Amino acid sequence: MTSSINGVREQLATFRPLLALSMVMTTSGNEDEILRLATAAVPSLGRCRTTGAYLDGAWRQVGPIGAPPEADLVAARIQSLGDRNGPVLVEGYDWSWAFPLVGLRGNAGHILVSRETEPEEYHQFLLTVLFQQAGAAMANARLHALERRIIAIHDRLTAAAAAGEGPTGIATAVHELSGYPVAIEDRYGNLLAWAGPGCPDPYPKVSATQRDKLLKPAVRSAGAVRSNGRLTAVSQPGHQVEGVIALIDPDGTAGESEQLALEHGNTVLALELAHQRALAETELRLRRDLVEELLAGTDAESAASRAHALGYDLSRRHRVLVLTQGRRHRVEPDAFFRAVQKATRITQVGSLMVTRAGNVAVLADTDHNWEQFRTAVVDQLGGHGSCRVGVGAPCTDPPDFPRSHGQAQLALKLQVTTHAPEQVTKFEDLGVYQLLSEIADIGSLESFLHRWLGSLLDYDASKDGSQLVETLASYLDNGGNYEATAKALILHRNTLRYRLKRIREISGHDLSDPDTQFNLHLATRSWTVTLAMAEAPPA
Repeated sequence: MTSSINGVREQLATFRPLLALSMVMTTSGNEDEILRLATAAVPSLGRCRTTGAYLDGAWRQVGPIGAPPEADLVAARIQSLGDRNGPVLVEGYDWSWAFPLVGLRGNAGHILVSRETEPEEYHQFLLTVLFQQAGAAMANARLHALERRIIAIHDRLTAAAAAGEGPTGIATAVHELSGYPVAIEDRYGNLLAWAGPGCPDPYPKVSATQRDKLLKPAVRSAGAVRSNGRLTAVSQPGHQVEGVIALIDPDGTAGESEQLALEHGNTVLALELAHQRALAETELRLRRDLVEELLAGTDAESAASRAHALGYDLSRRHRVLVLTQGRRHRVEPDAFFRAVQKATRITQVGSLMVTRAGNVAVLADTDHNWEQFRTAVVDQLGGHGSCRVGVGAPCTDPPDFPRSHGQAQLALKLQVTTHAPEQVTKFEDLGVYQLLSEIADIGSLESFLHRWLGSLLDYDASKDGSQLVETLASYLDNGGNYEATAKALILHRNTLRYRLKRIREISGHDLSDPDTQFNLHLATRSWTVTLAMAEAPPA
């Protein structure tokens, strides 16, 4: 009876210091200190010794304790235990046991304890309690460390956002917090910012199809994913991807802390990109409003005030350009507008533009190589699009803009009406068309048309598909050359001969007479201008 009481007293004497040790470990915020305290207590519990600490998938050096013999085999056995405890063969010991360090956030690893002979059951129980308490203390320490890390990440990224550093500041902050190179891209894969070493030059860019395929996993997961040597997160403040932030991690070594920095950075980036987009949309709307007012004929004071608010110099000489798509390879209007917008930036033509009636009107603030600009638009459409450009005369005051706009529309319409190839047409280069369009007395122009083309116009109006006036115009524009006229109208020579015969019969004109040819040519050009002005009247 006495020995039994003494045994209980001995157990209680051992258990009390274990409880005190548990309290010390719990209040400690240092993971290494917790491990040191726990392993230092092992010899007092049944004369055991710590032979290894296998934590987070690797052997950890804890004071003098390193990896046991045959470390890889022992590690494989420990891994097979999962969150359980169990026996492990360690060279030189008859008894070895792996105790898990389990806490609220899962299992941090195992502590390997060995003894020449198996300890008493009570001592095994005390070891189990010791490492249960150590596991809880480590989980608590890691949680506090994570909270401190979150606060540090939040403070650093908030400072970058508050300072207005944009994507570059965010990339720099995430690089400093993670230690990895950081790339920030727009939705199309263009590099917005890079922080850290090794920025590729030129920066690689995949096709739109490949990029969608790469981003889909990140979009679905709503978090960071590993792909192609990168840890990537997608900034998607709404339904549309706005940008991408990635840690460059070819070896896949970035851990929880680095991923946390990336995901916090992504949150700040999403807000930054949404803010930038809102600002851009507001500025674009204000610019469109200014263009609409100028083209509609606003007063100089109102236009100057709105331009000043945008920081735009309206006193420079401008031209109004009107762009439209050709008949081939047409794209959506928004896509065409974006192509024009990008081309204006590349060629520095101007920054004020608006979509009107399916066309795009641009206020060009200097004279440029307009064909180069048109080519840039086609390039932005993928090289397969089509574009026509009409250029109005220069204007120096707000009241001049409607006039220049009307001239650009007329130049564009004449380009289409005369079946010219897709090109740039300047109002000043219209020659006789310009003179005809500026005739103030439209009645005299209509009388001239009726005198020379009246019978042919009446015939075309009464016969569906008849194109005698158009045929005559092309014949005269090509200098009476049958081959060139037939090619321009896509007609067989015999069909052309028949039409010219009918023209002579109906009009009574001698097409071989030079004076008659001159007047008919002038009349057909007047007819072309009249058609163009009917759809695009100059202001």
